[in-house]
Order: sequence, then C-alpha cells, then structure tokens
Amino acid sequence: MIDTREARVTAAEVKFVVPEEIGQRVQEWARRVLAPDPHGTGRFGDEYQTTTIYFDTTDRDVFHQRGSNGRAKYRIRRYADLGFVFLERKLRRPRLLIKRRTQVPLVALSRFGGGAADPWPGSWFEHRLAARNLGPTCQLVYQRMARGIETSSGLARLTVDRSLGVTPATEIAFGSEPPLRVIEGQNIVELKFRGPVPAIFKRLIEEVGISPQTVSKYRLGMAGLAGVAVHDMLAAAERELGV
Repeated sequence: MIDTREARVTAAEVKFVVPEEIGQRVQEWARRVLAPDPHGTGRFGDEYQTTTIYFDTTDRDVFHQRGSNGRAKYRIRRYADLGFVFLERKLRRPRLLIKRRTQVPLVALSRFGGGAADPWPGSWFEHRLAARNLGPTCQLVYQRMARGIETSSGLARLTVDRSLGVTPATEIAFGSEPPLRVIEGQNIVELKFRGPVPAIFKRLIEEVGISPQTVSKYRLGMAGLAGVAVHDMLAAAERELGV
C-alpha cells in the first residue's frame, strides 16, 4: 500500500488554457526536450487516462473558494481501468503545497459510509470528509500527456490535459455514464516546479506565446454541469490576473 505525505516549499503550478493546435505544439516541444512520465503508456510512453471524483459541501465552499475548504481539495483518483485508486488531499498555502495520497483497492470504496468501527487505510480520508461535511459532486475524466525534467530545484513537470468531460456524482463510486464535454477544442497545459520558473519553461512560454490563467478543472466541470458558460469563467480568471 502507498501512503505518502509531502510538503513542497515554494511549489508553483502555472496553468494555460490553449486551443488544441497550440496544445499539440506544446506536446511536440515536450517530447523533444523532456523525459516521459515513468507511469505513462501509449506510443510515446507519456499518456494515460485520469478519472477523479471530487468532493464539496452542500454550499459549494470548495467551488467558491470559501474559508478553509477553499484551500483544500479532497478527491479520489483512478488511472485507466486499474483495480486500485488514490485517496488524495491537496492543501495549498502561500508558497507551500501539502499533499497526502493513499492507495486502496477499488473495491474498498464500498467501505465509505458503512459505519465500520475498525480502522482501514482510508479512515483518515473518511474522517476528513465527515469533519468538513464533504460529499461527492462530480466525476471528471480526461486524457493526459505528462513529461518532466530534473532541475537544480527538483523535478519540473509539464502536463497537457485534453478531452475534459464531467458527470454528476452522488455516491463514492466510479460511474460509466457518458460525460458532458467541457472546453471543447481546448487543452489545459500545466507547469509544475519549485522556486523560480525554470529556464526551459520560460523558453517554451516565449516560443509558443502563451499566457497563464487561473483555472481549476473541478470548477470548469461544475460550471459545465450548471450550464454556466465556461468562456465567462475563463474571462473572469483573466481579469483576476490582469491579462
């Protein structure tokens, strides 16, 4: 069983929403200069499908980024059709990213809400959901390309997410309902690193000519389910950044 806890000081995540043709250029660039993700598959050994159940309060405090719930995300993530999942908490504070991740069998999801007294590897996650009044809200699925490079500050990682789809979630189980497509014709590029922006990523930004945006796949998915125009959300994010 995997149970990791990590605190990343000066951790940064920079995101870009780009047209598919720009996303393709970013992928081609990454495949020339970065190493493939060790868990990737496909022709280039750098792709996989990600399916994630997200949690929120009935007042949607996570979505609206209110209080402590606005700084933390609780989710259950599955890769492809593997028989295990990861229970994850992602907490962001100024210049600090704290993550906890526990691997459990897929069948263990049936333990949630069962009221069992005996502890199990997912007890911490179950208790946090109860303490924060969090329940499942949506399931997001997308295809990801991931590559990285070691820098003086640690691993720098680039991902390109495409074919983002969402379905409602009312229970802690992965559904098979066809998803509603979100931000059709666009990709989400994300750069993850520690410290200042690595020179190699600066070169990418200059070569491709892309600008960062404040964007959350969870918020995009929930907005799509609510019928909110995703374009309006992205425009508001750009205004927040002043771009």
